[in-house]
Amino acid sequence: MLSNHSIDVVVQAALDEDAPWGDLTSAVLIPEDAVATARLEAREPGVFSGTAVFAAAFRLTDPRIEVRPFVQDGDWFDTGATLAEVTGPARGILQGERIGLNFVQRMSGIATLTARYVAETAGTTARIVDTRKTTPGLRALERQAVRDGGGHNHRFSLSDTVMAKDNHLAILAAGPLGLTEALLEVRAKLSHTTHFEVEVDRLDQIDDVLAAGIDTIMLDNFSPEDLIQGVQQIAGRAIVEASGGVSLDTVRAIAASGVDVISVGALTHSVHSLDLGLDVAIRVSTPAGFALANP
Repeated sequence: MLSNHSIDVVVQAALDEDAPWGDLTSAVLIPEDAVATARLEAREPGVFSGTAVFAAAFRLTDPRIEVRPFVQDGDWFDTGATLAEVTGPARGILQGERIGLNFVQRMSGIATLTARYVAETAGTTARIVDTRKTTPGLRALERQAVRDGGGHNHRFSLSDTVMAKDNHLAILAAGPLGLTEALLEVRAKLSHTTHFEVEVDRLDQIDDVLAAGIDTIMLDNFSPEDLIQGVQQIAGRAIVEASGGVSLDTVRAIAASGVDVISVGALTHSVHSLDLGLDVAIRVSTPAGFALANP
């Protein structure tokens, strides 16, 4: 799960990058006692993600700022919907605006794209999962967005699971052991709680991998016809993952092959950030109270 600590670390780093010595423009243009109300508006439809991250951008800028969400993570929304309201010191809202928007636009874009992939696989047993093709430093946020879109997460890091891919197997093949024996030797070193996955790119590799008692076999860049054959060959003796060449145009046929998991790098590495806007109305302090300057 995405923790408050991990959110604060990432958001604070972004705020420090964007305003290392404060917001010079707001400091010279905006009265210190100005108060603002800003509304997060949807300029295109999608799935919302990033409520806590959006709020953190303002809370860490000025703890007096309040964020009131009108949707929950995972909710669909239409163009023109008001997604949240931000109220508090105007300087702080203006300083945190871009960072809050950057995060919530990207996370909502990931959630929306994930939801489209999930919809394409409806009626099958296949799970849509992400990959490690995430933005450096933002993996925890992007993985949460995948979950908000109805998808699932693959291994979080290199430390989580043994996953032998083509380059690993190429090095193993240069040794004295055959593939099955090499994999069995690795298996013997692992705890019983450690998951072991192996990638194959040809049908004739499957039996040697199965003989090593591997937990998950990834069928990489297989055609839909070969995926069907691979699923039949594995016959429930391992989890079957499909990877490579996955798009919204191809995912339905891949899911229909009977695979258990479909990993989609595009969910995070080439996603379109949703178009969301923050429209601000500023109230300036006067002896008589507050006068709305831009209703």
